[in-house]
Amino acid sequence: MIRAAGPGDAEAIHRLITLLAEYEREPAAVRTTPASIRAELESEHPAFECLLAEEDGRVVGFALFHETYSTWTGRGFYLEDFFVREEARGAGHGKALFRACAQIAVERRHVRFDLSVLNWNTPAIDFYVAHGGRAVDDWTRFRFEGDALARLVEA
Repeated sequence: MIRAAGPGDAEAIHRLITLLAEYEREPAAVRTTPASIRAELESEHPAFECLLAEEDGRVVGFALFHETYSTWTGRGFYLEDFFVREEARGAGHGKALFRACAQIAVERRHVRFDLSVLNWNTPAIDFYVAHGGRAVDDWTRFRFEGDALARLVEA
C-alpha cells in the first residue's frame, strides 16, 4: 500500500532516512530530526512531500520529493530520497513507490523527473535504467553548506 505521509509519520520517515544514510555510508550526515520533519509536514507550505510504502501496517519504504523549476523546460519533480528497507526489497514496494511518484509528476504537469544517485550504487542505477532513466553526465553538481555558505553570504 502506498500513501501520503503526514506529521504523525515523522518518526518512521526519520528512521528510514537514517537507514538510507547508513546504506549510503554517511550515517553521521543526518541532521534532520523527527521534530523538524514533523514541523515541515505541519507547515502551510512544506518544503517536501513524502509517500510511504506499507506492508501489514508497517512502513517499509519512502519516497521524499519536491518541485523544481527549469527556466528551459518548466516544472520539474525532484526525487530527493527513495528507499525500501532491505528485508522488504523484492516485494514490489520500490516499483510501486516509483510509479506513484511518476504518476504525481504527470498529474502535476511536470516535464521532467530528476534524481541523484551515488556512482557506486549500481543496484539503484540498474533500477533507474530499467525504468527508462538516463544518466545526465554533462552536468556537475555543486553544493554550498556550512562555512562555505556563510562565506558566500559575507562576500
